[in-house]
This record gives sequence, structure tokens and C-alpha cells, in this order.
Amino acid sequence: MRVTSEEQRLRLRVTALVWEAEGVLSAHLRRPDGGDLPPWTPGAHLDLHLPGGPVRQYSLSGSPADRATWRVSVLRESASRGGSRAVHETLRPGDAVDVTGPRNAFALVNSPESQYLFIAGGIGITPIMPMIEEVAASGARWSLLYGGRSRSSMAFLSDLARYGDRVTVRPQDAYGLLDLDAFLGPPRENTSVYACGPEPLLSAVEQRCSGWPPGTLRLERFAARSIPSDADAADAEEAFELVLHRAGRSITVAPGSTILEALEANGMEPPNSCREGICGTCETKVLEGIPDHRDSLLTQEERDANDTVMICVGRARCRRLVLDL
Repeated sequence: MRVTSEEQRLRLRVTALVWEAEGVLSAHLRRPDGGDLPPWTPGAHLDLHLPGGPVRQYSLSGSPADRATWRVSVLRESASRGGSRAVHETLRPGDAVDVTGPRNAFALVNSPESQYLFIAGGIGITPIMPMIEEVAASGARWSLLYGGRSRSSMAFLSDLARYGDRVTVRPQDAYGLLDLDAFLGPPRENTSVYACGPEPLLSAVEQRCSGWPPGTLRLERFAARSIPSDADAADAEEAFELVLHRAGRSITVAPGSTILEALEANGMEPPNSCREGICGTCETKVLEGIPDHRDSLLTQEERDANDTVMICVGRARCRRLVLDL
């Protein structure tokens, strides 16, 4: 499972709202009693329960060493479904906000011998910031390629300036699309590539890293990509038996229904958040059977292992699936 610290629900206070760039607003969150916040690791995110009801996932962009404050940085989306609008238009210093987490589906893997290549597009810089802090402090080799629409829209440029030529800033209005071929170079061993940003960028990075050693590339998506079922079998949308091992019962998952929907229809409320297969809240251990992975989170190696499934979008490629529920 991907939780890197004891996940919990907290009511925090907004102590500051800070403009990081054009359209990018950071919210600083603290405990009302001033106590320490739970520990977290680079790549972690929170669920924010925002005014008006929406629950959204935002990466922690501050320093893991700061136990007093959590910082989340939010882009004002023109086509907002309510999350970014609530942060930018409704949230104010002094407000209380419920938070669940931290949770890490984009963990930095420490490897003393590895070189780190970071690629960020726009607001995708947020989970990369604490990663850079950690690898820089460790003395590891690393570099960052950071793109955005324009310099004015790119957050944390002043913070990144201290790293000198390890950071390459390429706003699109001045340089065009990021030159991934030049930055990545040929496939090689002992290299870890971390990328976060809009889907066209991540798809391009995936394509260019397809010939690299397994496990090289790690991505974080802010929205679910369009993924067809990985099952070619004719029964991909047929009903199947779902066995809940710990509960000692079985239910039927109907055609076209996700595992989560079937559980809810039977009166159960397993942990879930995004319902899109991108946050990792509902990741569940598979004990028997082959899941049909429809998430945007697991790597190909993790899919092939079939050890876990994101039940909010997942189904089965078999007639009987046993989960640790």
C-alpha cells in the first residue's frame, strides 16, 4: 500500500494564502493548537475537504522538515469542477478546513547510485519541489527540466534559482515545447525519471522512456487519462464473483459496474476519494484472481504483478476475484 505515514482526518487552519505565480495560489495549513503535523515524504498529497463539498487531492509542495506547516499550491483552472475555484475564491486566512492524509502515490525512491531526472510541466512542479530538496541534500546527481506557458505562470522560480544550472527553465512562449530528447538522452541504467504535469507532456515522456530499464519512470497525473480495459477477453464486461476475504462473504459485480460501486450497493463504504483511479486511497490487496486495471496510477510492472487494484475504477479479468476486504 502507498500510505507513507499514518493517514488521518484533521481539521486545520488556513494561516496564509500566497501567490506563487500567475494563477497559482498556495494555502498554508496549521493545527489550531500549534502542534506538530504528521510526517510525510516527498511526493505525498492531501485530500482537501473544501467549502461547498468538493474533495480534491493536492500535492504537498513545502518541506517535509517543516512539521508546523503544510503547503498546497493550487492552479486556478478555467474549467474548474469546483476544487480550484473554492481555493481561489472562497478559502480565506483563518478558515478551518478538513484534511485527510498525507498519502503518497508518487514516492521518491532513494538510491545513492542513481541519477535523478525531474520533468515538470506547469503546476506539476508542486510534488517535485520536496523531491529536489531531498536529493540535493543527499548529494545525489540530479537535474530538472521545467516548462510552463510563460515565466509569469511558473511557480517557485525564485526558490529554484539557488540550484543554478541543475535547473533548466523553458517557458513555452519563449522556447516552444520541452526538448525531452535532449534532456533525457539515450536509455541508461541507474537513472530515475520523475515527471508530473499535463497529459500531453506525460504521454510524451512515457513514449521516450519506453525503451529504458523497467522501473525507471514514475509519473503523477492530476487527472485520469483515457485508458481502455487491459482485458481483451470477451468476458471483460461480464458479471463476476467478488470474494471479501476478511468479511467472509461474496457479492456479484454486475457488468459495467466497478468494484467500489458493487461494494457500495451492498451497504459497504470502503475508503475512497477521487473515484478516478489517480489518488491511491482505495488501493486494495489482491489475494486471488486477475484484476482488470483501469487506473492512471500503477506502473506497468505493478499492473503485471497483480498484487493490488484500485477498486474505484477496477474490475476483474476472471470469474472470481478475492480481495483483502
